[in-house]
Amino acid sequence: MHLQSIGAAETVTGSGHFLHLGGMELLIDCGLFQGEDTLEARNREAFPFDPSRLDAVLLTHAHLDHVGRLPLLYKRGFRGPIYCTQPTAALTETVLLDSARIQVESYSREVRWARRSGDEKSVEEPLYDEEDVHNTLALLRPQLVFGETLQVGKVRVRAERAGHILGSAFLVLDGPEGRVVFSGDLGNRESGLQQDFTLPPDADAVLIETTYGDRTHRPLAQTVQEFAQVLSQSVRLGGKILIPSFAIERTQVILYTLKHLMESGQVPRIPIFLDSPMAARATNEYFEYGDELRPEVREILRSGEDPFRPSTLHVVTTSQESQRLNRYDGAAIILAGNGMMTGGRIQHHLKHQLWKPTTSLVIVSYQSPSSLGGRIVEGADKVRIMGEEIAVRAKVHTIGGFSAHADQDDLLAWVQATGNAKIWLVHGEVNVMETFLGVLEGQGRTADIMPKEGSVDLQSTHFPGGRPPGLTVNPPREGRAEAGE
Repeated sequence: MHLQSIGAAETVTGSGHFLHLGGMELLIDCGLFQGEDTLEARNREAFPFDPSRLDAVLLTHAHLDHVGRLPLLYKRGFRGPIYCTQPTAALTETVLLDSARIQVESYSREVRWARRSGDEKSVEEPLYDEEDVHNTLALLRPQLVFGETLQVGKVRVRAERAGHILGSAFLVLDGPEGRVVFSGDLGNRESGLQQDFTLPPDADAVLIETTYGDRTHRPLAQTVQEFAQVLSQSVRLGGKILIPSFAIERTQVILYTLKHLMESGQVPRIPIFLDSPMAARATNEYFEYGDELRPEVREILRSGEDPFRPSTLHVVTTSQESQRLNRYDGAAIILAGNGMMTGGRIQHHLKHQLWKPTTSLVIVSYQSPSSLGGRIVEGADKVRIMGEEIAVRAKVHTIGGFSAHADQDDLLAWVQATGNAKIWLVHGEVNVMETFLGVLEGQGRTADIMPKEGSVDLQSTHFPGGRPPGLTVNPPREGRAEAGE
C-alpha cells in the first residue's frame, strides 16, 4: 500500500492522496489549495502522476479543499469515474460551478486593471471554467452509500458516516495488501446539525485529519450563549454585523441558531441578509437530504417548517442587491462567503465596513494564519482588501465551538477504534500535528506525519520521532479562530 499526498500533507488545505492498492491507481480527494500565495501557487503544479492512468477518484465530501482541483484533473487527461455519496455529488456541482465563476470573474477584473499599465499578459488565466466543470461533473458516480460496499477493481470501498457536512464520509478500502482507512474530515460530535460519525473498523493503516488535534472545542451550549451576547452587544452599536461563513454547513448552522435566538428573545429581531447565492443553493440540499441530520432538525423539516429561515431573513441574489447593502442604515446582520475572507462577497462588505468603529466582525469559521481572516484575528491594524489598504477599526469577535471539525477528543475516540493500525497525520498545521503526534505516542500508538513530497509504504515506513526529513515546525499562532470550515 504505497501512497503519495498531493495536498494536505504538512498543511491544512488542498487534500489529495494518490494510492496504489490492489493493482489500482486511486486518488482520494482532489482539493484546491487556499491561503497565502505560495500555497495557491501549488494549484498550478503538475500532478505527480499521469491523470489519464488513474483508475478512479474517491471523494470524502464536497468542500472546495477536497474537490476543487477535479476540473484540473479532467483538463489534464482524467476520464475515469469519480465515486461519492449522493449529497456530495449535488454539493460538488454547486461548489465547482461557483469556483469557476469566481475565477473567471477575477481574471476578467485583473485583466482590466492590468491593461492600464499594458501588462495584461502577466495575468494568469483561470485554472478552469464552467465548461471544464460540466465535463468533470459528467464523471461523478454517486454510488457510495453509508455502510455498503462498492467493488472498484480488486478494491472494496465502504463509505461510513463522517458527521462533518452533508454527505461526508470516511472511506474504508480493502485490497489484497491490506486495509487502509481515510478519515476525510471528521465532524464535531456536538454539531448542531449533523449526526455523529460512526467508528471505523480495525485497519492496517489509517490517514486521519488533524485540524484541531491540539485542542478541544467549547461546548455548543456555551458557544450559543456567547454568540447571543456578542450579537446583543453588537446591535447596540447600531452598525453592520458581518459574519463571514462557509456556504456549506457553517451557514446553515448559523441560520438555524439565529432563528432559535431571535424566536426565544435572546437576540433582537434585526434584518439578516444572506449574501451568498452559493449558500442559498446549498441550503436547498439540506431539505433534499434531511434524513442525514440530527433527529430534532429532521422533526422540524417533517413538520413543514424551515429551520434555516429566521423571520427577518432576506436572501440577496444579485451583485446589485449586495452593493445596495453598503447604503443600508441601521443595525443588520450580513452573512456572506467566504469563511476565511479570501474571496467572495464578504470582501466587498469588509472594504466598506471594516474601518467603521460601529461595525462588528463576528468570526465563526476556521482562519488559516496566512488568510485575510487570519491576519485580522492576529490583530492587524490594516489589511489589504481588493487592492486597497483598509483600517481595522471594527470590533472583532471570534466564536469557538461552531466547528464542523472534530476536536482532539473526537479524533482520539475515532482513531482508537482502528486497533493497531499505523497512523498517518494529514490535514493540519504542522505545530498542531506535532502536538497530536505526542498525544498518540503517549498512548502507545505508532504515528507519523505524512510528508508533502515523496511516496510512503503505509505499513512499513517510519520516520525518526514520526517526523519526515526537513519538517519545519512553526510556533503556534496566537488568536487562531477555533471554528473549523
